Amino acid sequence: MQKITKEVYLKWYEDMLFWRKFEDKLAAVYIQQKVRGFLHLYNGQEAVLAGALHAMDLTKDKMITAYRNHVQPIGMGVDPKRVMAELFGKATGTSQGLGGSMHIFSKEHRFYGGHGIVGGQIPLGAGIAFGDKYHDVDGVTICCFGDGAARQGSLHETFNLAMLWNLPVVFVCENNGYAMGTSVERTANHTDVWKLGLGYEMPCGPVDGMNPIKVAEAFDEAITRARTGGGPTFLEVKTYRYRGHSMSDAQHYRTKEEVEEYKKIDPITQVKDIILEKKYATEADLKVIDKRVKDLVSECEKFADESPYPDKNVMYDVVYEQEDYPFIDHKIK
Repeated sequence: MQKITKEVYLKWYEDMLFWRKFEDKLAAVYIQQKVRGFLHLYNGQEAVLAGALHAMDLTKDKMITAYRNHVQPIGMGVDPKRVMAELFGKATGTSQGLGGSMHIFSKEHRFYGGHGIVGGQIPLGAGIAFGDKYHDVDGVTICCFGDGAARQGSLHETFNLAMLWNLPVVFVCENNGYAMGTSVERTANHTDVWKLGLGYEMPCGPVDGMNPIKVAEAFDEAITRARTGGGPTFLEVKTYRYRGHSMSDAQHYRTKEEVEEYKKIDPITQVKDIILEKKYATEADLKVIDKRVKDLVSECEKFADESPYPDKNVMYDVVYEQEDYPFIDHKIK
């Protein structure tokens, strides 16, 4: 694994802070109804992405995830302005405004969604890895899902085939404790989700998902295994979301005190403390980063606000390949 240097810590701080503020801005504009439909925010889980990206080779590795998917493509290299535009439903978005919050994609940056179907991305992640192996592409697929999706039957079918075919894939359960609103304790007679890998003799284990260093170490081992022909790994990354499942979640299933306890181990604060302790930067230096982050978030909102909505005819163009499709007798004006 690449050494975790001063530059890495400073990048982690700026990236995670930007992801947090980006999501905070989305929460604000959602209330203003600039973003519609469902909105699932990543606040608190940033260390999972930061650690994963440190271990990945972004020139060839791929990622697929669920619908809490706004900041992952940004980390993979997608312009954050285009991500926000997609959430605003604008033509300049990553899917021309037609995908929205839950369906961000970028083939160019090897980010394959963004999936609204719970657990639907698990077999797709194995399929992407199968494609790489079949075509001799030296890439590893990171396939992320939540603790709720870990209860889907498709996980077991996928794990079986991934091991049978020795696929270059890392399965990642981002266990934030509550799925949509049901605690892990109420979904199975065990709470160690990582043990699901044992039935398939898949290397597996738990990871501290609030610490990007621990995440990076676990991902590096798993990615190296996959890249060198060792097959799949299943990581249960134990994290926590500070906001509800979505913006419509009243969060009756947990206490405010519990959330505050987890905020004491906020991944951004942990990294900031190390930076200050090791004198990698001063408080004044960090304030410069804070302003840069704030300015970039404002740029994203301005870009999304000023972008046009897609032409209604685009809805036909992305559904029907055949231009004279017989069931369309006119175009929407």
